[in-house]
Amino acid sequence: MAGIPNAGSAPTLEMVAARAGVSRATVSRVVNGSPKVSPDVVAVVQEAIAALNYVPNRAARSLASRRTQAIALVVPESTAKVFNDPFFATLVQGIGLALADTEYTLSMLIESEAAFDKTRRYLLGGNVDGALVASHHTGDHSYAHVSRSLPVVFGGRPLDPGEQVNHTVDVDNAHGAELAGDHLVERGRRRIAAIAGPQDMPPGVDRLRGWQRSLERAGLAIDLVGYGDFSPASGAEAMRRLLEREPSIDGVFAANDQMAIGAYTAILETGRSIPGDVAVVGFDDDQYAAMAVPPLTTVHQPSLEMGEVMARTLVRLIDGEDVPATTLLPTRLVVRQSS
Repeated sequence: MAGIPNAGSAPTLEMVAARAGVSRATVSRVVNGSPKVSPDVVAVVQEAIAALNYVPNRAARSLASRRTQAIALVVPESTAKVFNDPFFATLVQGIGLALADTEYTLSMLIESEAAFDKTRRYLLGGNVDGALVASHHTGDHSYAHVSRSLPVVFGGRPLDPGEQVNHTVDVDNAHGAELAGDHLVERGRRRIAAIAGPQDMPPGVDRLRGWQRSLERAGLAIDLVGYGDFSPASGAEAMRRLLEREPSIDGVFAANDQMAIGAYTAILETGRSIPGDVAVVGFDDDQYAAMAVPPLTTVHQPSLEMGEVMARTLVRLIDGEDVPATTLLPTRLVVRQSS
């Protein structure tokens, strides 16, 4: 019978057209999401697609549109860090949510800066329609070069103002750190330390700068600074050194929640209490912050929204739309029992 596939054969575009009583071109327009088809006809075609269990030939569609319907997420970090830091999980979740109602699939490239030629060949070899770059460092200039030939959206501003990066989505790291510093000052803390993140990364620099501005505004010293790599172990080690150097520390701002949790260990192992002796504020508001003992006061970073906005911005870029060069997302303080 016309329009019904033989047993074992895959349904074709022509079969859908015959069943729906429309032309092959009309079915093609519906499959490709053209707005030039009336809602009634779209409904009829979709019913035929469902009845025949028709799956569009994406390879043929890609040849016709010169698109791969694929997007790369590049994360220039070690695999261990990516899978241990809750920030990346939330970011990827946001990207996935934004791409869920599109035809795009996501490929993830980790620790790619160490072998950039391989990554560059992949990105520029017709494998993807665009790329998202998260957690870039000062040395990751090569990804900015890729953006000259491929739509690219960066998660975070470039550290070097002279670096040519066309589109970025960032959070207001400096203002968030100011909120953290102001909160510790309002709590009556006067010897306030900071555990800063890597200084070759914009969040590390901006959060340290925000903390400094807050304390300078209050007339307090900004000499107590330790450094970590955003891991719990680095936060613990930095806190130990700070306490050895200045036992009178009564407050600490850590540039992410993971380092704040590490600082907890160093503070408690000396017999000090939180927040009685040392008040602690983190940054991120990851899923572990509320479960810490005591629950961690922190700056909420909209990581989920950041992933969503990055993905939507990239899709719009691929479609040839005008998008803002920079999107800055707000932060806010979440007060819990650690301060």
